[in-house]
Amino acid sequence: MTDLLFGTNLVAMVTPMEPDGSVSRPGLDGLVDHLLATGCDGIVVGGTTGESPTLTDTESADLVRTVSRLVGGRAKVIAGVGTNNTATSIERAREASSAGADALLLVCPYYSRPTQAGVIAHCTAVADATELPVMLYDVPARAGIAMEPSTLLELACHPRIRAVKDAKGDLFEAMSVMARSPLAYYCGIDELNLPYLACGAAGLVSVVGNVAADRNAALIQAVRDGDLKSAQVIQSELIPLTERIMRTSQGAIMAKAVLAERGIIPHASVRLPLLEAAFA
Repeated sequence: MTDLLFGTNLVAMVTPMEPDGSVSRPGLDGLVDHLLATGCDGIVVGGTTGESPTLTDTESADLVRTVSRLVGGRAKVIAGVGTNNTATSIERAREASSAGADALLLVCPYYSRPTQAGVIAHCTAVADATELPVMLYDVPARAGIAMEPSTLLELACHPRIRAVKDAKGDLFEAMSVMARSPLAYYCGIDELNLPYLACGAAGLVSVVGNVAADRNAALIQAVRDGDLKSAQVIQSELIPLTERIMRTSQGAIMAKAVLAERGIIPHASVRLPLLEAAFA
């Protein structure tokens, strides 16, 4: 089952940092404890919200190793390994596997704007590099291109490509691909968590979950129980927090601001080109 590979209530974890820009070990300790205590069963390490473009290869592997040790098998650790360089992505995948990751998150190659055949070749090469299950990340707003349905259907034939984090927002397309393939869908847009779950998504990969994984867990359970009314209430209650984190500035910036405000991480520091929130 996909639940056993990735979990259902996943959090796109921020990377806690000290004011000098170094990775904060006290911040990691506190944040991982918080995520586990609030019902997160999958932690995405070194994804977009983890400021992956600013992490070195060594930092990325160390983060996976540290978080895997802190989690101790209580949740899945999914390592973000995608870049726009296939060779680099393969190396990061192998390093993540050696560091203890349970699965990989592979973003559609950004900036280079390859053809769909190039996307397929890239994803296949990375999936072939380890024995870990792979979750594709379809995020055209960041990548500059989308994974077309035919591309997703072809990649679904790979034995290790098992899921999609969908930040495209096309619900009909998502339902169509789910109906025609074994790919499990995970909502990657916090504003649309309930619609995706109602349409058959297996779970969430949430930025807001850094702060409110317990509410996301309740939302997932309400949908699974067929209790749409309760799910609507939970989603409505989450709107102010979702708006603050996802619509006020940028997700990683604001998630860190709220976490620091609540004392879960010691600092709201980010790395350039991001700037720390000037307001809470």
